[in-house]
Amino acid sequence: MNHDDRALKNPLMDYRLYVGRLLFAMVVVLLLSGGLFWRYYHLQVERHDAFVTLSDRNRVLVEPVPPPRGLIFDRNGVLLADNRPSFNLSIVVERVENLAVLLDELEKLVGITGADRDRFQKLLERRQRPYEPVPLRLNLSEREQGVLAVNEYRLEGVEVTVQLLRHYPLGAELSHVLGYVGRINDREIQQLDPVRYSGTLVVGKTGLENFYEDELLGEVGYQTVETNARGRVMRQLEREEPKPGKDLYLHLDSRLQRVAYESMGEQRGAVVAIDVASGGVLAMASTPGFDPNEFVTGISFESYNALLSSIDRPLFDRVLQGQYPPGSIVKPIYGLAALESGTITPAYRIYDPGFYQLKNYERKYRDWKKGGHGSNIYLSDAIIQSCDTFFYDVGVKMTIDVMSLYGTRFGFGHKTGLDMPSERAGIMPSRAWKREAKGLAWYPGDTVNTSIGQGFTLVTPMQMAVAAARLASRGEIRPPQLVRKNGRNPLPAGMIKASDRNWDYVHEAMQEVVHGQRGTAKVINKDLDYHIAGKTGTAQVVGIKQDEEYDRELVAERNRDHALFIAFAPVEQPQIAVSVLVENGEHGSSTAAPLARQIIDAYMALYPQSLSEEFDEPE
Repeated sequence: MNHDDRALKNPLMDYRLYVGRLLFAMVVVLLLSGGLFWRYYHLQVERHDAFVTLSDRNRVLVEPVPPPRGLIFDRNGVLLADNRPSFNLSIVVERVENLAVLLDELEKLVGITGADRDRFQKLLERRQRPYEPVPLRLNLSEREQGVLAVNEYRLEGVEVTVQLLRHYPLGAELSHVLGYVGRINDREIQQLDPVRYSGTLVVGKTGLENFYEDELLGEVGYQTVETNARGRVMRQLEREEPKPGKDLYLHLDSRLQRVAYESMGEQRGAVVAIDVASGGVLAMASTPGFDPNEFVTGISFESYNALLSSIDRPLFDRVLQGQYPPGSIVKPIYGLAALESGTITPAYRIYDPGFYQLKNYERKYRDWKKGGHGSNIYLSDAIIQSCDTFFYDVGVKMTIDVMSLYGTRFGFGHKTGLDMPSERAGIMPSRAWKREAKGLAWYPGDTVNTSIGQGFTLVTPMQMAVAAARLASRGEIRPPQLVRKNGRNPLPAGMIKASDRNWDYVHEAMQEVVHGQRGTAKVINKDLDYHIAGKTGTAQVVGIKQDEEYDRELVAERNRDHALFIAFAPVEQPQIAVSVLVENGEHGSSTAAPLARQIIDAYMALYPQSLSEEFDEPE
């Protein structure tokens, strides 16, 4: 460096520049430090509680523990509906970086369907808490569980959880009695208590599962668990156990139910058996049935569509929702009404030429027997031989008012009170009913049709069995029940008053229907070592013109007459009342009555003593 360069330096300027830069740097450092300290204070002091909560959520989770659903047993302790463990694929979405990518990967591994994705999305929307596992696939196979275990390291947020699923060991035999549980749908989500149903995926849809949903469900529990950074549960911190649902014990006997269901074979129809002393339903079969287990985890569209489109309507509960003309099974009831009302006495008789005509009317109401039953037809003969002409005559004399009164007393035209959903009331016509329902007056021809169980009258097979039980018990009104409320038989809710003489008269006539030489159900009396009282019935499906005759070969199978039969036994001390309906079975005597004989035979073999003793619930 030369002398000239040294002369150009200015120490004072250099000092001032240095000090200015230093002061600027200090101000910047102070501002940054102040901002840092303010942020630290804000996070650590002002938002301390909020971040503590978020931290705990990442480490400690509260999970709902769904309660075991109550079990269902028959009267002998046979398990009818139980719970089986199911391994389910669930996702904790908070642990997932890209849910769409994860679902695509799972589809490759275990075959996730579009329906699975849709249900998953709906369940995700209705969950109550973050970090709650949301089921994607239920009931994983062992192979699928193994695939997920092998790939666990790359499936963030995926869990295999265990949950109890409903199982129905007897399948189709009890499909309409027990009903089934199914996945909670959108409409139910809006109606159900979100807290009580936390972690619960299914709800009772039909049958007893639906009617007793509150009792069967139980109360949800909770557990607090600690998880690691991957969302895996490390340990359980505390647990509040769920309260299991209440178990149900039925009047129904699964052995008798099997006989009832199998006796129908491929026929469409219904069978009901009632314990006369208690009103308990011993058997209640509607055929065809279906497998309720398919609905538990979600039935496939193809299978559900096949059930819906089947011409045999397997999902239709004929016992409670089927409404049919009762035909001649009403004759003992209207016969008792005629005696009690004083319309006739046991000495009243008619001549039956094979038809009946109202005064001043040309139309002939024909008897089922061409040429009629001849002269000296008494009420007992009319019941035993099912003489239509006798009841045409007596019905008109008695009027619709008396028939409607007694029909209602025996359970027609209103729900029976059975502890099941979706029961239909049927129709017991009256003047007021026709005026309200049809806007028309009641005509004499309406009375004629009603007197033989045709016309407007419609009943369910359950109402038929209830009527048979009230005939058997001499007027005791007991609502039918499936679930036993306690160990003792309930007192009757009321009585149908009639004299012992008239009850005896009707019982003897019904016994002769089966055991008499001219009885319409004599075909079933072979080798009987006890007495059955019964009444056959045949109900028209389509009308036949006055000048035409019924020719089965010209009538489509599904337009043929229905076959009906009611009965009770033993006559001396009735224990069981039965109703049988076979759709398009044509003849109550040859089609329905033999099925009732099978049911009663099975009952008498199973219960040589009365069922009136107390019922002990199994431990």
